[in-house]
Amino acid sequence: MKGQAGSFHLFNELSEHITLRIGSCHSLYHDSRWREVKEHSDYDLWIVEEGTVTLRMGDVNGTAKAGDLILFYPNVPYTASNGEEGCRFIYVHFDFGIGDRSRILDNFPLSGIVAGSSVQEEAALFRQAFERYSNRSVLSSVRLKGCLTVLLAKIIENAAESEAAAASGEPADTPPKARASRQMDILQPVFRFVHEQLHRPIAVRELAEKAGMSEKYFITFFKQTVGVTPGYYLYQVRMNRARDYLYRRSYTIKQIAELLGYPDPYTFSKAFKKYYNKPPSQFV
Repeated sequence: MKGQAGSFHLFNELSEHITLRIGSCHSLYHDSRWREVKEHSDYDLWIVEEGTVTLRMGDVNGTAKAGDLILFYPNVPYTASNGEEGCRFIYVHFDFGIGDRSRILDNFPLSGIVAGSSVQEEAALFRQAFERYSNRSVLSSVRLKGCLTVLLAKIIENAAESEAAAASGEPADTPPKARASRQMDILQPVFRFVHEQLHRPIAVRELAEKAGMSEKYFITFFKQTVGVTPGYYLYQVRMNRARDYLYRRSYTIKQIAELLGYPDPYTFSKAFKKYYNKPPSQFV
């Protein structure tokens, strides 16, 4: 997992299975002394345009100024308020999932106040897309979804870099956030094992042992946490690596089969064709 921080690598490995659904997106203005105590049924992202928003949400206490973002997780109570100057923000309700896991972000420490300086370019693109969306321009909904994807990707990337910096003892550019879930922590030895042993056949039983679970329970736990079965995850990772090896044009099909734990080139080619609808010899 070189260059990737812990379980954040899932967003790369399973990128083809990511789904993003926007429920609503609007701009709101609140006058002075506004105060809101509630929770959302889905993910909610605010981009503060004017004034300030003071937030209390679990261990998160702080004030977001103009340009900053606030990310809320579903069913997490919060209190938000402003000062005498009032505030305006763009909000977007959305769901973000991988495979059958419709709310994969719950497993990552992302919620709370996001410094605008850390997502400046991506937030600017989203604002432009929102303006087109508000004017009902052609394909504006597609543009809005694309720019939200880019913005969320940057938030995730910053969190991954902060986690990697913390693991190495280096100072992080962004303040640490509270952990969202321990489920991904439990699976860390599994992810490491897969990436270290990809050159040989791997049984689901071995993965279950790494997680300290029975095989039956592990399969259920893995799918509920990651959104796909452990067997499919193995298959996806191998197909990702196969694609990368083929693009390099430095390996024969026989060598790639060996690097990915397949017993022979025929078995590898069959698995590759099933996934990409063409044999590896015709891929590039």
